Amino acid sequence: MNKVRLMLMLVGLLALSGAALADGHVVEIEYWQYNFGARVDAMNALIEQFHEANPDVRVVHNSDIPYANFRDELAASAPAGVGPDVVTLFYGWIPAFVDAGYLVPLPAEDFPEEWIESHFSPMVANSKFEGSYWAVPTAVRSLALFWNKDIFEAAGLDPEAPPTTLDEFVEIAIATTTYDGDAEIMNITQQGYAPQLSGQAHHWFREVLLRQHGGVPYNEDNTEVLWGSDEGCAAFAWLASFETEHKTGSNDLFNGATESFITGTAALHIDGSFRLGTIARNNPELNYGVAELPVGPNGERSTFGSYWTHGITRRAAGDEARMDAATRFLQFITTAEAGALWVDMVGELPAQLESAGDPDLVADSRLGPFAAGLEYAHATFFADESQQRQHLIDAFDLIRLGGMDACDALAEGAALEQALLDDFWAGRG
Repeated sequence: MNKVRLMLMLVGLLALSGAALADGHVVEIEYWQYNFGARVDAMNALIEQFHEANPDVRVVHNSDIPYANFRDELAASAPAGVGPDVVTLFYGWIPAFVDAGYLVPLPAEDFPEEWIESHFSPMVANSKFEGSYWAVPTAVRSLALFWNKDIFEAAGLDPEAPPTTLDEFVEIAIATTTYDGDAEIMNITQQGYAPQLSGQAHHWFREVLLRQHGGVPYNEDNTEVLWGSDEGCAAFAWLASFETEHKTGSNDLFNGATESFITGTAALHIDGSFRLGTIARNNPELNYGVAELPVGPNGERSTFGSYWTHGITRRAAGDEARMDAATRFLQFITTAEAGALWVDMVGELPAQLESAGDPDLVADSRLGPFAAGLEYAHATFFADESQQRQHLIDAFDLIRLGGMDACDALAEGAALEQALLDDFWAGRG
């Protein structure tokens, strides 16, 4: 064999080898999450790290879908055979997406049940449904009280002393509300507190205020709605009174209660730890503090714990190479190191116990109150989170817009929710 021919053969073999590497060894998978700036930046950083450690996998990050459309676009992608291989879901959506055949159980050899339950926050158990774990998170979150220190000082209040009880919360909300003319919602120029049921207020009612008034939201096996009780009426009426009686604010003003606090036109706000990242991005000069939620009449502490979690779809499971790549990616973005990065960039708490117990995190003036709340947090079981949220939004609107009695409005919502749960549990063992 002459040298020219040998060189040509070697060049051909190298070309074939390169083609094989490009076509057969680099697996492309898609990861989807809704558009939320801080979360997008954090995941981009993790994907970059993953690519460095896994050059045989390329992750396409789809984060362009607005939150309002995210669930619908996910649901539409599955029947079409397109969409993500690894997807971010609110934990309360898991039952619905399991029933739709969208998710596959986490591979037990890669995500052992014992490992999940020993390495992650206890609330992650809500990712287990019908005997299998379907998802695992990078971070978790709880609720806390945000307060505007400048507004407190202008109202003659101690800017370092947020309300610690529900009674103090009412007093300070009233004291920090200002009006242009009569004390009416339409004349508010600065909000003391504005309930936002489409935000975190429905969680505050269900898992905090209700418990502080002596009730519980559901029975032990989540088959019966109990928030339509007398205790629920008392808690819901208390929440509605900020708009109907005290006139301290409304979600209809200032582009919503959350935006009102971020832009400095609200004194008090109940929100999740993820809001820290939003404020840092959109109004870093805001002079505010964070505290644990106010205690109930008898000193009861409670908060709502929740999380967005990552699952593997049936699209990935349909191909061995994609499934392997999706599994490795999911393992990577749920490590303790990933949880620590998420704290820094998003403001959510690490889901991994190793990172959540960091003394610096617990001592942090803004993250510390959220971390403290994890000890007494309740994560709601949702058969259909979107509908269950809507039931309380509609009940609240019946009060504030329709003038209905709080108990009557809550009874209507509870009846709808009971029908939803009855339908969900029908035929299940």
